[in-house]
Amino acid sequence: MAEVKNLCILGSTGSIGQNCLRVVKSLPDRFRVGALSAGRNLRVLSQQIIEFNPSVVVVGRAEDMEPLRGLLRAQGHRRRVRILAGVEGQVEAATLRDVDFVVSACHATTGLVATYEAIRAGKRLGLANKEVLVVAGEVVMRTAREHGVEIVPIDSEHSAVHQCLRSGNGAEVRRLILTGSGGPFLKTAKRRFADLTPEQALRHPVWKMGGRITIDSATLMNKGLELIEAHWLFGLPSAQMDVLIHPESVIHSMIEFQDGSVMAQLAVADMRGPIQYALTYPARVAVKDESLRLDLTAVRGLHFHKPDGRRFPCLELAREALEVGGVAPIALNAADELAVEAFVGHRLRFVDIPRVIEEVMKQAPRTQLKSFGDIIEADQEVRRLAAEVVAKAS
Repeated sequence: MAEVKNLCILGSTGSIGQNCLRVVKSLPDRFRVGALSAGRNLRVLSQQIIEFNPSVVVVGRAEDMEPLRGLLRAQGHRRRVRILAGVEGQVEAATLRDVDFVVSACHATTGLVATYEAIRAGKRLGLANKEVLVVAGEVVMRTAREHGVEIVPIDSEHSAVHQCLRSGNGAEVRRLILTGSGGPFLKTAKRRFADLTPEQALRHPVWKMGGRITIDSATLMNKGLELIEAHWLFGLPSAQMDVLIHPESVIHSMIEFQDGSVMAQLAVADMRGPIQYALTYPARVAVKDESLRLDLTAVRGLHFHKPDGRRFPCLELAREALEVGGVAPIALNAADELAVEAFVGHRLRFVDIPRVIEEVMKQAPRTQLKSFGDIIEADQEVRRLAAEVVAKAS
């Protein structure tokens, strides 16, 4: 019988966090929830506490601690739970002695510090948010090597690559191919882009995801961030990585080997699949829900085409950031986050998102990043810059 893993889930009330808990619930003999960390969704968090009984819980702000206790009392919860807050609370939860596996699924860079400290504490890591490696890829991967920590990707595309690479080694790879659905505006005429609304952009044709990643899918920035993440995870340069639009979202990514063979990972478009793979790796455990099994007879076709960089310039901006390095990926990520927030708030147009990102990347400092502290400082600096650029654009 497999040893029970004690989990810390950073971002438990988000889409990935909730799906992670669904996987845990389906495999109760393999996993126990030791710690949960969330933002301000106290209602969902309180329900998770009652159902999974973690010993430690973290909220985003100290002022939310007492309201959470009140919710638990009102629901008759009598078991002891330590409630912490903020980044310090996240770090404590992620580095608990009895935690074996940390799932990093926080929104954007919210869980960056806790993820880094979990690696320094030697915790095995399931990485679900792209921003950790986009912002701090070199430092995070170096620290993981120094502490013997294996990072297993949860993002569906990188999970697919991870699985495909089990059939060959890195030296045999000719090309990594990330696939993407193309988002909701794949067939929308470019002349209409200036009038697109946040409500339209949030209607993803395949996946059910959080707000920012859904907008990033509409601009193809998600594929750009995935390229940067793939570079750090798998050690391949930009020239050896391609993106293909695959509207059916059946193949989640591919590896082309030097001998011409192409390995593809096929699965239903459900995040429980890559989450379970990461949690149980290197084992493959039978799924309990039959809806997670791919019915090949229902697949009517597999289509692929190259993305149009003129319609979706964010992808090329991400490639530029990867090649420039240094502060550039940090500026790319911060500018995208603030521009998307402004678009959702009806303060920017859809077409303004790549323009803001390009302007912030131009103005961002070209300083060297030698430590994790340098990265945090650079992120704060480019966020101030991005806020100014967004304000002028809106």
